[in-house]
Amino acid sequence: MVNPRNWFAEGIATYCLVFFGPLSVMLSVVAFGDGLSTEAILMISFAHGSAIGLMVYAFGHVSGAHINPAVTIPMIITRKIGIADGIGYIVLQLVGAVAAAFTLKAVLPELGAAVNFGTQAPGELINSSATSAVGLEAIFTFFLVTVIFMTAVHKKAAAGIQGISIGGMVFLLHIVGVPLTGASMNPARTFGPALASGFWEFHWVYWVGPIIGGIIAGLIMNYVFVKKAETEA
Repeated sequence: MVNPRNWFAEGIATYCLVFFGPLSVMLSVVAFGDGLSTEAILMISFAHGSAIGLMVYAFGHVSGAHINPAVTIPMIITRKIGIADGIGYIVLQLVGAVAAAFTLKAVLPELGAAVNFGTQAPGELINSSATSAVGLEAIFTFFLVTVIFMTAVHKKAAAGIQGISIGGMVFLLHIVGVPLTGASMNPARTFGPALASGFWEFHWVYWVGPIIGGIIAGLIMNYVFVKKAETEA
């Protein structure tokens, strides 16, 4: 049975991520100047990790707090969520992302435009290579979805660790990923700012990489670990 209340929770949670995440990118420029200093990377990483972790605690018991089409798609494939609900989740994730990006555009138009409202792109460290970015985004998202399945889906996971574990993985992935790919791991996180800024270069990378990585992780974690725990319960 579909549950629009859960869809709405996904929209709110994704709005939070796509408001505070790109806002941290904008403010890092104000605080630390152009370029990716250590301080800027830490600020961006902490903002994204905190937004995800707190939204997992706020809405995990409502919708599961996917906040990410690359998480919802593996959940659909492994039948943790119905197809109709999954589509509703993804639509509201995208709506929340777009609403957040356009809020930033309304209140901070010049500051946001300077960084394309936080839209990601492959960095100079990988020679702006789309191929490398797809591979890295797939690996990053593989480990993000691994943590989600093993802490939020697995029946034997310790209680109460989901938010700090998932938020912590998002923090780690941004620490290493921001200089390489911009660290999306989330098509909605990239789509909203891209729509607000009009910057679509490399956009496909942030759909293909995360979805591939998420599906691989979801299938492995579900059928190797999660299913086994369910049969033993």
